[in-house]
Amino acid sequence: MVERFINKLVFKLKMIRDRLILQQRELTRKLNESYVERDVLFPAGEGLIKVIIGPRRTGKSTFAIRQLQKQGKFAYCNFDDEEFVRITDYQELVTELETLYEMPHFFLFDEIQNIPRWELLVNRLQRQGYQLVITGSNAHLLSKELATHLTGRHQQIILFPFSFKEFLRKKNQHLTSYETAQEFENYLQQGGFPEPLSKELDKEDYLKTLFNNILYKDIVKRWNIRSVPSIDQLAQYFFSAIGNEFSYHSLRRVTGVKSTATIEKYLHALQEAFLFFFLTRFSFKAKERETAQKKIYCIDNGFIQAKGISFSQQRGKMYENIAAIELKKREMQGKIHFFYWKNPQQEEVDFVIKEGLKVTQLIQVCEDISNEKTKMREMRALLKASRELHCSDLLLLTREKEGTEKMEWFGMRGEVRFLPLWKWLLEGKF
Repeated sequence: MVERFINKLVFKLKMIRDRLILQQRELTRKLNESYVERDVLFPAGEGLIKVIIGPRRTGKSTFAIRQLQKQGKFAYCNFDDEEFVRITDYQELVTELETLYEMPHFFLFDEIQNIPRWELLVNRLQRQGYQLVITGSNAHLLSKELATHLTGRHQQIILFPFSFKEFLRKKNQHLTSYETAQEFENYLQQGGFPEPLSKELDKEDYLKTLFNNILYKDIVKRWNIRSVPSIDQLAQYFFSAIGNEFSYHSLRRVTGVKSTATIEKYLHALQEAFLFFFLTRFSFKAKERETAQKKIYCIDNGFIQAKGISFSQQRGKMYENIAAIELKKREMQGKIHFFYWKNPQQEEVDFVIKEGLKVTQLIQVCEDISNEKTKMREMRALLKASRELHCSDLLLLTREKEGTEKMEWFGMRGEVRFLPLWKWLLEGKF
């Protein structure tokens, strides 16, 4: 029996070592690949756990590897491996990592949310003095567990698909304004997931496969969802309703799910897996914000295109979605809060930017304002929201118009600034 136990232990350790060796080769390959610098700061200093979160396949591990390469020796373990999920004593894995990487200064744990009670392992290693960098593709799981177990001992880094600025950096050449505007058309449709932009891959097939991986790995499996067709149908509906309001009643009708609690569960799952995010209608009253309908946005335009939604029909919404993604990144970085505005006359402003207690900017997105009636409608909504929210910074993001126009409407006065959306994205400021 002792011999059997020893043989079993030796076999397990060999399995761990073999898996880690294969991952070490993967690490070497990543280090030899071309790399696009990201516009994300990697916090300096030791002692605090670096936590990198974001959607799957946005380059979290590559970003971490490139940063750690500058810091000194580090070990790498990717927990997106079914064998590592079955391990009961992770000290064996840590020991193997120390041997394989010759006593590294840092440990990089990739997709750590896949192992049970991962936060206890991280917490213990941190107390023992290990320098840790971890990545994860589930916003709620990481934030909840970190807040509970690692309060004050971690720094969070948000990594989304390529911004337009990073997308252009991939081109590695100086572009004219005309060429930049043309590249924006490509970005508008393709989105910013790094891998299909860097390799000879069919972008549509890649994104469809990625969507299915997220759906099954990060949603169905994690949330123990029994009716896969229902949540799949809900996601399909969201792809076709970008920028639209929704109610629980409408979602029950779309999915055939009768329970509001189940619909809420689906919404949480889709949001926490970084597929969609939802925007609240602005109100100075918290209760009104909680009960108002929300709007739907997707984490990347490429998903919308890959799921068979007509680009020509959704062009205006694609513009709006790109702006929403940029604002969402800034919100997750703690720089702003943002909402949408709507009055009883059903006039809307796409984005209300709030910093602290003050509304600092109102943003409208309208791809085509060549029609004078369309332009006046968008400006009028900005002017009305300006009076109600006491904000004079009014911005209208368009395809090509740039400049300012003064407007007066029934005693209300204001000045609206026009800016092409691609320029706004490159400016990186409001």
